[in-house]
Amino acid sequence: MKLQRLAPLAGVLLLAALSCGCNKLKARDQLNKGVSAFRNAQYQAAIENFQRAIDLDPNLMTARLYLATAHFQLYVPSGDSPENIKEGEQTITAFEDVLKYDPNNVDAISSIATIYYYMHKFEKAKELQEKRLQIEPNNPEGYYWIGQLDWSICFPKRMALRKDKNIANPKDPNHPDILPPLAEKDRAQLAQENAALVDDGIKALQKAIDLKPDYVDAIAYLNLMYREKSDLEEDPSARDADVAKANDLNAQANNLMKQAQEKAAQTTK
Repeated sequence: MKLQRLAPLAGVLLLAALSCGCNKLKARDQLNKGVSAFRNAQYQAAIENFQRAIDLDPNLMTARLYLATAHFQLYVPSGDSPENIKEGEQTITAFEDVLKYDPNNVDAISSIATIYYYMHKFEKAKELQEKRLQIEPNNPEGYYWIGQLDWSICFPKRMALRKDKNIANPKDPNHPDILPPLAEKDRAQLAQENAALVDDGIKALQKAIDLKPDYVDAIAYLNLMYREKSDLEEDPSARDADVAKANDLNAQANNLMKQAQEKAAQTTK
């Protein structure tokens, strides 16, 4: 009698297992179709395929990552139209969905940070890059982004102050990198706002270069950060030293870019 009562339950469980297996196969099929559409730059079609795959198999992480990445392809960096902003927000949501399943997914973290950067939400982008460095402490790219974001926060403040004081342009056209010094009151105000960020940015960019000595972008931004630092110096000799350091870094970045271009030209011959 007991076996007779268990038979219907076993049948139900078997059907459920078969249904689950069937859904997984369908999900894989939708994933493959989505990947094909993605490779052909048919991103909207790919999004639909990836979403169907997720609906059929919520644990299919590859589909979730592809879905977010496809949305990212439709986002125009720094575009401020309502449609583009909405696409950026959808992309963030899709990558955040990945993080619910995989909190340490570096691709998702760095992608969200990149979108926040393009949206000029630099503080949010920096928080995510700092989280990324907790996972990848020896990745020079994370340190580069910290430095770039620090500069992106500092530079507009400095130039807005200089523009307000009508000293935004160099006195000597032969030395466009040298701006007139700020008045002491203005320098102190700027230092209060920017000093910690400048120090943080210099340390981060130097760390990136220590990890990757030929990191041209990091060297170029370290040059820019030393120019930020120069406007915070109370001592004129320290200010001149910062500008000299910046010029050296700029020359170093230009030389590395020239070497890379020459190497690329040789490989194409």
